[in-house]
Amino acid sequence: QVQLVESGGGLVQAGGSLRLSCLASTRTFSAYAMGWFRQAPGKEREFVSTISWSGDVTDTADSVKGRFTISRDNAKNTVYLQMNNLKPEGADVYYCAAEYGSSLFRDEDDYSYWGQGTQVTVSS
Repeated sequence: QVQLVESGGGLVQAGGSLRLSCLASTRTFSAYAMGWFRQAPGKEREFVSTISWSGDVTDTADSVKGRFTISRDNAKNTVYLQMNNLKPEGADVYYCAAEYGSSLFRDEDDYSYWGQGTQVTVSS
């Protein structure tokens, strides 16, 4: 069982930056691919970015490519999402997810473990 706890959300103005963190409670964190998803009120949850177990390979949604960067620190059991030039898209909840294995996963159904989410509100 893997528990995930996100942090770093909050209120930010359009054009600003935030860094989200996700702490995983597992001794084998480096064996898991990690992902970030987001969900706006009344909408489906959507893929944002994913990173391989080693951190060498990433994949990011076109909608945020060039503005968002995923990274991980296996020594700290933590995955990050650096978000720059945030757009005034309202309030989204960002979720961290984990799946055992060396592949990258863009589909939420591929992930076995999820955090509770952290809210990011971007004001115009």
